[in-house]
Amino acid sequence: MFPVSRQVIGASFAVCLCMFGVGGLQFPRLQTTLKTQDTASIETLQRELNSQKLRLQFLQKLPSFGYANLVANWVYLGFLQYFGDDVAREKTGYSLSPEYFAVIIDRDPRFIKAYLGLSTSASMYAAMPQRAVKLANKGLKSLKPKVPHGSYYVWRYKGIDELLFLGDSQAAKTSFANASNWASTYTDETSQKVAEMSRRTSEFISKNPDSKQAQAAAWVMVLNHQVDKKGKERAIREIEALGGKVITKPDGTTRIQLPPKD
Repeated sequence: MFPVSRQVIGASFAVCLCMFGVGGLQFPRLQTTLKTQDTASIETLQRELNSQKLRLQFLQKLPSFGYANLVANWVYLGFLQYFGDDVAREKTGYSLSPEYFAVIIDRDPRFIKAYLGLSTSASMYAAMPQRAVKLANKGLKSLKPKVPHGSYYVWRYKGIDELLFLGDSQAAKTSFANASNWASTYTDETSQKVAEMSRRTSEFISKNPDSKQAQAAAWVMVLNHQVDKKGKERAIREIEALGGKVITKPDGTTRIQLPPKD
């Protein structure tokens, strides 16, 4: 038999701890569903949230030993269960959302799909746009225009948070300009459209920091980013409140009419 090094044992032990910690993020939701569903008390749900928070803090401090991406994926699955539990979230809110992404972005800052969840859940639902922007800024330090593919979306998500939820038009202008610059390095049609839309949004903000058109355009981005039903409903309300129109066509698709120029 070959001798087993301490490093291998340590790595295996760490992986087991990660599996236990991340697996623990799944169990409270399952137990709540099986035992109490919508009859669970706020106190019970809050205790479960506190346990989940402790597990997330544990995972954030635990060395990954080369399994960082795996941990990030597991934690993201845990977040999807947490975020999708509408019954529990109506009672306790979404305050734990940024804690999930603190682990995910620390372990895998190039996990592009996660940034949409961060922006939507932390800014729109948990009302913590400052935390969302801070985590996005941390992740951007590990990104380049083409590494990974589509990394320009992170600038767009950050710009939306800055414009709509922080009211920081100057920061948003820079974020959309960077999104345009990064997207313009691609030749595909989708990226070119993103580059053009981001450029126009940045120009709108530059000319008028309080532009209703720019704000409505940002809400259109939210609407197009495959948010859930509640997110879509809010985006439509905000567009219409700004003077725009969301028109549903006979085939079920929608056409957006932005507010008059301002």
